[in-house]
Amino acid sequence: MKPLESDERLAPVMVYTHNMLVRGELIAKESVRVSILLRTQGIPNYLHLHKAQAVMFGGAPPKSLSFTEMFVPTASVIAFHLVPPAQDALDYDASEANRMMQPMDLVVGTFLMKGSIRISTQAELGTSLEVMRISWLSIYDAHITNPYLPQFNLTVPMLLISPTQVSMALA
Repeated sequence: MKPLESDERLAPVMVYTHNMLVRGELIAKESVRVSILLRTQGIPNYLHLHKAQAVMFGGAPPKSLSFTEMFVPTASVIAFHLVPPAQDALDYDASEANRMMQPMDLVVGTFLMKGSIRISTQAELGTSLEVMRISWLSIYDAHITNPYLPQFNLTVPMLLISPTQVSMALA
């Protein structure tokens, strides 16, 4: 890895695909809010992760791998967040009128997530999901587990999901 520039930092992130979880360090500019990186202009084609640790699913048991560097195609990413305790400011104004937190269960590849989405108080959940034409949806106060990794139990203040690749349910 090349030395970091004076305006760069390493941000610990977790990246979820349909059959893999990767934890690694992403080089980011100091001014970039990494938690919403995938929403910004000029998203790279690959997330370049350093010190990557991957868990692959698809066989029994899940397989762990380590890499010095790993390039994950951004198009295959279905969820993304900073690794706690790292966190950015949340991406909404809590005083905004006519908005509410809707608790949801999400199936993200082999992971189960319980969190909330922020939607209008003026529309039903189904309508809200149908009319939002966004590539990345924020999920708040998410609790993440995996039935194939009983020891995996993580809570994050915010994560991004690709809503067209994730199943959502009401409990």
